[in-house]
Amino acid sequence: MSLINGFHLRNIRGDVLGGITAAVVALPLALAFGNAALGPGGAIYGLYGAVVVGFLAALFGGTPAQVSGPTGPMSVTVAGVVAGLAAVGVPRDLSAGQILPLVMAAVVIGGLFQILFGILKLGKYITLVPYSVVSGFMSGIGVIIIALQIGPLLGIGTRGGVIESLRTVFSNFEPNGAAIGVAIMTLGIVFLTPRKISEWVPSPLLALLIVTPLSIVIFGDSALDRIGEIPKGVPSLSLPSFTKYLPIIFKAGLVLAVLGAIDSLLTSLVADNISQTKHNSDRELIGQGIGNAVAGLFSGLPGAGATMRTVINVKSGGQTPISGMVHSLVLLIVLVGAGPLAEKIPTALLAGILIKVGLDIIDWGFLRRAHKLSLKTAAVMYGVLLMTVFWDLIWAVLVGVFIANMLTIDSITETQLEGMDADNPLDKENIQAKNLLPAEEKDLLDKCSGEVMLFRLKGPLSFGAAKGISDRMSLVRNYKILILDITDVPRLGVTATLAIEDMMQEAKNNSRKAFVAGANEKVKERLSKFGVEGIITTRKEALQVAINELKK
Repeated sequence: MSLINGFHLRNIRGDVLGGITAAVVALPLALAFGNAALGPGGAIYGLYGAVVVGFLAALFGGTPAQVSGPTGPMSVTVAGVVAGLAAVGVPRDLSAGQILPLVMAAVVIGGLFQILFGILKLGKYITLVPYSVVSGFMSGIGVIIIALQIGPLLGIGTRGGVIESLRTVFSNFEPNGAAIGVAIMTLGIVFLTPRKISEWVPSPLLALLIVTPLSIVIFGDSALDRIGEIPKGVPSLSLPSFTKYLPIIFKAGLVLAVLGAIDSLLTSLVADNISQTKHNSDRELIGQGIGNAVAGLFSGLPGAGATMRTVINVKSGGQTPISGMVHSLVLLIVLVGAGPLAEKIPTALLAGILIKVGLDIIDWGFLRRAHKLSLKTAAVMYGVLLMTVFWDLIWAVLVGVFIANMLTIDSITETQLEGMDADNPLDKENIQAKNLLPAEEKDLLDKCSGEVMLFRLKGPLSFGAAKGISDRMSLVRNYKILILDITDVPRLGVTATLAIEDMMQEAKNNSRKAFVAGANEKVKERLSKFGVEGIITTRKEALQVAINELKK
């Protein structure tokens, strides 16, 4: 696999236009995510992350038109890292200079994990997360973003996670009228801007350009919390701290890696759909990992593939990695030249933008319809949502995937075994089951005089089918001959193979004849390795052998 993602200049005009448009959208979001993740003074680190991750993920990644940068899930995770470090005594205040190197150590570790995921070719497995889990997780992230911005929206200083933040809001409920005024103006612009206008100037940027000067004119500098001083110039190399709190940092890095991988690869699927291309999952993980690892070295917020920015890039003409790189270079120019202007942005304005982001992340369509599709699916989705908000991001995904897969295996097992109950016992009284057989085989079965039990297994038998096979073993002793028909079984899992072996042994222990019919070469090879005897090529031949045995 080539390290650098291939790109060309045939679409240079579209790529430049797409990159510039994506940068315009990314600017207010990067500032908002930085402020949400790291608190007062953190906005600039969101912009650093957008520049570094956006450029390197485009250069080395595997999704040509994808634009990367800080996202909701990643900023929420970083906020959790800050809260975890604060809980063990690290000062939250960025000016103290203690927490930022520790957070960036987690970012670097997360990037290295993502590179490892790509090298191990785990990309295809990450995208197999059930939709009910993804939906619940993303909706939970949306709820977290909204909950964490209620305080800034009202002008009330908050810290920590959802519960701690809301508790602070209610216990110190002294709203700031100026902040509420700014928030209302911001929400009005981001929600009510006509589509024709937002296609030219994205509503978050419009809010920045309109509300920031209005907040200075109407409320003055002292009435509102603002971003504050922004360091001038390009990001500088700043080594993270790996010397303390390594268990917390290591776990946080793993969480960032997993969530960033899921976030990026889901966006890659969106990019494939709208650009009619096909991404390389493993290369994308390596590209995102390189971007995040380097971002951590330059005090940048970690990023992932950003859905909204990617969609806007493609619709504006972006097709190759050049567009993502242009997006980063534009942000770098803004960073160098517009720092003093960004210092005046009210935090309540950023909160208003993030409220809109949170509402957009929530999967409203699936939330409304999940219970109509399946109560089990709805339970998984709502369970993951609640665990994401009130417990732990990574455990929410792991528990959700485990439960969803168990439900899927149960459903598949029912399908695999549904022929058993229909065909067993298969005698003259079971007309419906007999009608499933060809006429010639029905005649052969009639000659068996109800002394043959025919098991018909279907589909690729997994370990979930083993219990169903074992439950029916006691029926063997009621018949003289057992025929286990696996004509429609393309593959056998180890556990199901052992269950078949036990069933054949049960027949032998009860002095009954037992045959396996219809095994393909792969299944036959596995059964032979387990020492299973009595393998016959077809069901018809097995019935003929059974008749001959009964005549003895």
